[in-house]
Amino acid sequence: MTRSFPETKPGLRGLASAAVTGCLAMVLLGGLPVRAEDANPVLAKVNGAEIRQSDLALAEEELGPSLAQMDPATKKDNVLSFLIDMKIVAKAAEDKKVENNEDFKKRLAFTRSRLLMDSLLASEGKAATTDDAMKKVYEDASKQITGEQEVHARHILVETEDEAKAVAEELKKGADFAELAKKKSKDPGASDGGDLGFFTKDQMVPEFSTVAFALEPGKISDPVKSQFGWHIIKVEEKRNRKAPEFEQVKAQIETYVTRKAQADYVAKLRETAKVERMDKPDDAATKGEAKPDAAKPTETKMAPAKK
Repeated sequence: MTRSFPETKPGLRGLASAAVTGCLAMVLLGGLPVRAEDANPVLAKVNGAEIRQSDLALAEEELGPSLAQMDPATKKDNVLSFLIDMKIVAKAAEDKKVENNEDFKKRLAFTRSRLLMDSLLASEGKAATTDDAMKKVYEDASKQITGEQEVHARHILVETEDEAKAVAEELKKGADFAELAKKKSKDPGASDGGDLGFFTKDQMVPEFSTVAFALEPGKISDPVKSQFGWHIIKVEEKRNRKAPEFEQVKAQIETYVTRKAQADYVAKLRETAKVERMDKPDDAATKGEAKPDAAKPTETKMAPAKK
């Protein structure tokens, strides 16, 4: 059975209907995919040649450190100005046939090879940086860390032995160590009551470490001299060193795994490549040659866990 609807007369009901229709349109439009040109808008045109958001992102990546201190708006303005100038000058260079210059051709070939290398190594590094690979590195490094002793201590640092003896006397009379550190210590950590947190034996100068690791928790040392002055040390706690949580060192591990994968990949390619070094005898050329530092992974070290 068909049903007819009465015509809507102008007025509040008509406006309400229009509003509902408008909202429905917005919902439907919101579900549509974003067009590529909307996601990558044109920011400027130079003699008709477009400069898009993606060009800006690439330039920011290339210019890197020179932009670090700029706020986002200044950075965008500077990079866009750079791209505009680059377009203008590049067109002038084309008009002058600079690309036919031999030096230009050599530099272009070098840049092309470098980009090809960087792109492939980036891909290999990314493929190797899996959660399993990073967890394996973390577990291996953690085994080397655990078991080493750490001490949690405070100290009061003064200039002279007489000052240190005077501080020691005040402490014997019952003065609070942390409060006295705030008043007397010249160390930057004085505001924290001289708290040094946890540290391993090799993280402090020998004179300090020897005394700190010999003290029992709760005990206070006699004056101790080091290159920094005179210390009064209080040991709060001792424990076996703990590995930091995975998330704390994930970025370091990711860098290590990436670089190691890249170095291994280059080494594998060299095994099958025919390399002839004209500046060395044949036997030296075929033996282990020094690789560029960029291809070497750096040893991964994990900082001790914080208290």
